[in-house]
Amino acid sequence: MPIDASTSSDALPSSWRKFPIKQQPEYPDPAALRRVEQQLCALPPLVFAQEIRDLKQHLAQVAAGKGFLLQGGDCAESFAEFSANKIRDTFKVLLQMAVVLTFAGRRPVTKIARTAGQFAKPRSSDHEVVDGVSLPSFRGDIIHAADATPEARVPDPERMLRAYNQSASTLNLLRAFAQGGLADLHQVHRWNLDFVDASPSKERYLKMSKRIEDALAFMEVCGITSETAPSIRETQLFTSHEALLLNYEEALSRIDSFTGKCYNCSAHFVWVGERTRQLDHAHIEFFKQIENPVGVKIGPTIAADELLRLIEALNPDNEAGRLTLITRMGADRLPEALPRLIRAVQKQGFDVVWSSDPMHGNTVKSNTGFKTRQFDDILRELQQFFAVHQAEGTYPGGIHLEMTGEHVTECTGGAYAISDTDLATRYLTSCDPRLNADQVLELAYLIADALKHAEPHPET
Repeated sequence: MPIDASTSSDALPSSWRKFPIKQQPEYPDPAALRRVEQQLCALPPLVFAQEIRDLKQHLAQVAAGKGFLLQGGDCAESFAEFSANKIRDTFKVLLQMAVVLTFAGRRPVTKIARTAGQFAKPRSSDHEVVDGVSLPSFRGDIIHAADATPEARVPDPERMLRAYNQSASTLNLLRAFAQGGLADLHQVHRWNLDFVDASPSKERYLKMSKRIEDALAFMEVCGITSETAPSIRETQLFTSHEALLLNYEEALSRIDSFTGKCYNCSAHFVWVGERTRQLDHAHIEFFKQIENPVGVKIGPTIAADELLRLIEALNPDNEAGRLTLITRMGADRLPEALPRLIRAVQKQGFDVVWSSDPMHGNTVKSNTGFKTRQFDDILRELQQFFAVHQAEGTYPGGIHLEMTGEHVTECTGGAYAISDTDLATRYLTSCDPRLNADQVLELAYLIADALKHAEPHPET
């Protein structure tokens, strides 16, 4: 048995409870919270230790410049918006992006979805004003309801069980999609052709699409088809989320009976955010105790010395694939902030994956009152991310996007020129604005050239 089913709560990584903690709810009934934690401890793991080890090996290849990381999905999952179609649409667009990036970069793309656990969100303030009433800020469906009433905003531990059940259903469907034919390369390419054919910027993408089509045709002539090669019709998709609610994360951690080590089995990959990565606080302490590959969000103001201490704390053995640094700096600040950090990390010889989150540093408020992000700013930060790494002789290993397979209107710009006045048409996010299906595919095509010229670390 890969996971010790008899794991008791006493064996789980609970040392974080002795440390200061930020961005956590205050549950009014500690006994009810404890009962839910015990129920979660007794439930099957959502993912398995060997899957987590597989991902770490994939990320080790990314760190060596022999792969690329594509991470994306919802800013925050919702109980109300949960559906098979929504999961399918996000799965499809991730595959479509991966085909373009694989062909452009001539490297395998490791796909990690922000799903099956992305229910909690940090907030900049403990309170928000809704219709003139001050309420506790909405922190995600795993904690409380979004309804604008004091009663709805009371933290309820039972919601962790609902989050677990929805995550299990999501994973079940994703595994079926990945192995059941929906991931067939020929089908994915047909979806991309449909996107290109309908795009106002069609001429920009036709050449690459034709080259991909020729490559698939050549493989088929050589006998490499969906019937003869499982890799053509199947794929591997990993899951991730910000490990914010540590009661939930601890309760879903398990001791692997093969290695005796502790894995957080709520997801294959978890990250700690900019607001909770204090070295002497609970989240970093929890991350130290688990074997998963982990990420840290890095903003433009972090000091190089602080970053080095974070790396030493989270990856003391300098294990390849263990640590991903996710930069979220903003298009105007990245060119100045990123080089000094890269140089400090390289000087110490640390083995990390560098990934770019071009979303969070480019959030603005539109003239119509909506929180939004401009497509051109997102693209510009990604282009600068690639350019800085090229100048420093290091490898830009991945991108991290808040996105959806739905045709929402939450980010402005792109080929369809979504404007401020268009935002109200389909502004569906429960938290931050997401790129829609057309925008993320456009982004994949536009960064293809930069990825093609990205080089591995010189020492590899």
